[in-house]
Amino acid sequence: MTNIILLLIRHQRKLTTSIWLILFLLTFGLSSGWQRAQASTPQQVAQASTPQNVPADLKNLLTQIDAAASQGNINGVMQFYSPNFTHGDGLNRKTLEKALTSLWQRYPNLRYSTQLKSWKTEGNGLIAETITSITGSPSANSNNLALNATITSRQRVTGAKIVRQDVLSERTLLTSGSKPPQVDIKLPQQVKVGQKYTFDAIVKEPLGDDFLLGSALEEPIQADKYLNPTSVDLQLLTSGGLFKTGQAPSTPGSQWVSAVILRGSGLTMVTQRLQVVK
Repeated sequence: MTNIILLLIRHQRKLTTSIWLILFLLTFGLSSGWQRAQASTPQQVAQASTPQNVPADLKNLLTQIDAAASQGNINGVMQFYSPNFTHGDGLNRKTLEKALTSLWQRYPNLRYSTQLKSWKTEGNGLIAETITSITGSPSANSNNLALNATITSRQRVTGAKIVRQDVLSERTLLTSGSKPPQVDIKLPQQVKVGQKYTFDAIVKEPLGDDFLLGSALEEPIQADKYLNPTSVDLQLLTSGGLFKTGQAPSTPGSQWVSAVILRGSGLTMVTQRLQVVK
């Protein structure tokens, strides 16, 4: 039993994390070259959705935007967003820039890699779905947390600018320590309003003589959560993980559901997005 475990059990320490800021790992896959996309006939849309028919300009743009995000170049990224940009989580261009700047100050070594899942023309703009992987190595700025995230999002581009973005799914893994717990998460991606659901976070390896501390979190996704850290009360766990039953709110929207688990050799925090629909 390590001293940190004993200390946390004794004082029921409150762990303050930048959990919602960490989740602000928006995809950067669109820019001015998209205005050269093919015309909007059904056949051309179907062809453009296949990898071999993606215009070379579009491939280059994805590479350039990933590079700017990986360098923490806020001006390089924000040039691709419309002044009237809106986001499904309630963000605008100003709050987007502020959140990204804060994120990259805390995590200066993030690396972005975006893949185009599909795209099509719609009206006077383009709709594209992208999958972005983000990785971050431990550093002093991030309190030595390692980060891995995968986010699927949909963007609308009009007049060579991103005017709308919606996150369709996301999963973020944060780890710290020499041997953070390996955690298997069981959570539906979508539930109906008012529906009950189960959320399990199971530690996969044997515990031996270790104790576990942990907590489960559920909060509606709101713009201010990207900038304000959330406090986590760690409790002594009597089993090999967290096993919770939740109930979806009565109105549609998105929730962040998280598990934080700590053992003597490390810490793991996993967050997934839960969509609540009618």
